[in-house]
Amino acid sequence: MRLVFAGTPEVALPALDALMASDRHEVVAVVTRPDAPAGRGRRLVASPVAERAAEAGIEVLKPAKPRDPEFLARLAGIAPDCCPVVAYGALLPKAALEIPAHGWVNLHFSLLPAWRGAAPVQHAVLAGDEVTGASTFQIEEGLDSGPVYGVVTEDIRATDTSGDLLTRLAFAGAGLLAATMDGIEDDTLRAVPQPAEGISLAPKINVEDAEIDWSVPALRVDRVVRGCAPAPGAWTTFRGERLKVVSAALVPDRTELEPGAMAVTKKAVYVGTGSHAVELSWVRPQGRKPMLAADWARGVRIAEGERLGAS
Repeated sequence: MRLVFAGTPEVALPALDALMASDRHEVVAVVTRPDAPAGRGRRLVASPVAERAAEAGIEVLKPAKPRDPEFLARLAGIAPDCCPVVAYGALLPKAALEIPAHGWVNLHFSLLPAWRGAAPVQHAVLAGDEVTGASTFQIEEGLDSGPVYGVVTEDIRATDTSGDLLTRLAFAGAGLLAATMDGIEDDTLRAVPQPAEGISLAPKINVEDAEIDWSVPALRVDRVVRGCAPAPGAWTTFRGERLKVVSAALVPDRTELEPGAMAVTKKAVYVGTGSHAVELSWVRPQGRKPMLAADWARGVRIAEGERLGAS
C-alpha cells in the first residue's frame, strides 16, 4: 500500500522505521507538527519524524492545522491507501479521514478501551496497573473510540517509569502497526468495535498534577514519581522553591517519619509519607541539573524540623 505516516515525537520513530523497511508498503510522505522552538535559543526545530523522513528523502507535510485546505488538497493528490498514525498530536477532521481508501489507523499505547486520551502510559503507571499494551484502531471522530485491529500486551514492572514503559511499547507497537498494515492489504484483518464497558480516560498530565502530596501512602508517592518521569517530572517544595524528585525508592521498614519530614544520613535522604518512608535517589533543585539527593541535602544543610512540601 501507499502510506502517508502521521507522527511527531521520537516515540513514533520505531513505527516509521518499521514501515519504511517493509517490502510490502511504501511510505510516500509523512505528516507532522510544524517546527517548534527548542533549547535556550528557542530556535525552530523540526520534529524527530520530520528529520527522519527528510533523511530518507520522503516528502514532509507540516500543516498548521490538518483542516487547512492546502494540506487536504495535497493529501488528496498523493492519494494514499492508508494513513498510519503514531502520536501525531492534532485532531483529524472528517475531510482528512475520508481521503485514504483504508482510512487512518492509529497506534495507541494502551489496551483500549482503557486509557483513551493523550497520556495513556502515564495514567497506567499512576493507577498501578500491572499490565498494559498497545492497540491499533481505525480513527473516527470520537476520542480513541474506533474499532480495534489488534493488540500487544506488556507487563508493567515495579520500577518502570513512564519513559521506560513507553520505549518498550514503541518498539512492540511498531511490529503491531506493520502487521496491521499487512492484514489490511491482504483483506485478512477486520476491526472489532470496542467494548462499551471498561472505558477510562487519560488526559494530559500537567505540572500541577505532578506535585507530590506527602500525606498519601508511600506507594502512591512512588507511582507519581515514576508516572511523571521523565515529563513533566514529579516535584515538591523546599524553602519556597520547587524541588523535582527524579527518582525514589520505597523503604517499608521506616515508619517513624511524619509526612514530608526528612531524615538525612551521609548517603541517604528519607522522607515520611502517609504510610512508610521513601528514599530520595535523585533530585533536581530549581535552575540546576539533576544530582544525588544526599549531595543536595549536604549542600542545603537541612535544619531540624524542616519539611518537604511545607508552605
